[in-house]
Amino acid sequence: MPSGKTIKLILYEVLQFAALSVPVFVVMERFASLMNDVRGMDLTAYWLVVAASIAYVTSVTLLVWVPLKYAILRKRRFITEITQWRPTALAYLILCTLPCFAILISSSKVQMDRGHKLDHFTELPVSLVLFSLICVDIIERIRPCRLTGQSDSLDADLDLPGPILTHLEQVTTVSGQVYPDRGQNGSTQGSPEARNGSTTGRWQDMDGSPSRSTVTSRAPRTAYLYSSPSRPQFFSGPLRFLWARDGRAEVLVDSFLFWLDTVEIVRVSGEPSVFYSGWVFPIYILAFLSTFRLVIMPQSPLLSFAGFALQDFPFLIIRIALIVVFGYVTPVLYPVKNLLVCLTFVYFTFLAKLRIFRGESMF
Repeated sequence: MPSGKTIKLILYEVLQFAALSVPVFVVMERFASLMNDVRGMDLTAYWLVVAASIAYVTSVTLLVWVPLKYAILRKRRFITEITQWRPTALAYLILCTLPCFAILISSSKVQMDRGHKLDHFTELPVSLVLFSLICVDIIERIRPCRLTGQSDSLDADLDLPGPILTHLEQVTTVSGQVYPDRGQNGSTQGSPEARNGSTTGRWQDMDGSPSRSTVTSRAPRTAYLYSSPSRPQFFSGPLRFLWARDGRAEVLVDSFLFWLDTVEIVRVSGEPSVFYSGWVFPIYILAFLSTFRLVIMPQSPLLSFAGFALQDFPFLIIRIALIVVFGYVTPVLYPVKNLLVCLTFVYFTFLAKLRIFRGESMF
């Protein structure tokens, strides 16, 4: 009987291959039906498109997908040295998402040239492409974790929220360490030694010394000690189930929220007034460029800049243009979100580091 790791590996690979092939088949079949209607119920065009989709999936599977998976599973050197991006995600975008978006654009172009408005590919094809994209992201992020039992230490590798405040601890001030024997009259009884260092030193007890006034003027501070979010927290009582959390479940929620903006911009392209116009081209191109964030590792610092450059700033421009031309085809909430993300990214990344913003007197 195969082990649990083998079963999990087979399950992940089957799901990823289904995410690669099923969207291509569905979109191509919908495009074949469209060509059949445009050409006046010509079944030859229909079966040619279906045969092309089968040949395409078979070719990319044997020539690209299977060799890449073999290299990853065998841990070849050129694969194991990659730590900042995911080869499987890049291959998926090129082999599945790119041709699916290209077919969607082609379907709009064919209908505009023929003067027909037969099918604008709403719901099933587009939703299936994006759902498969999200599934590949979830599988790649949850792959190091086991599927049974409690969350293990590998959950620390997941892209979870920041540290959690657990308790407070009073920190001894510098003056308390330097002058531990100071009496009530303010004079030192002796020359103290450094408690935590390997060498000893003496401080001159002179009134008005700048170093002394600086040290003694510091007020006691409180240090905040943090613990990793993956460290289990134990609570008691009848309502302890309300505190339950698991990093594996949070990955699913985080992945869907991560792609929510791309889902909305693709939904706008499905509006009939937008789909049967030239605006469908920049929308799908920008939506595809935003999917390249999938290639970057979730813990990579590059992900923040990629979100600004590939998603929020281009989406802000295209959404403002769509509202001006077509009206409120997209909710105002999304361009406001894009604007706030762009402003905060530019401010905290570049402007906040300027000398004018470094003054301690400012907020």
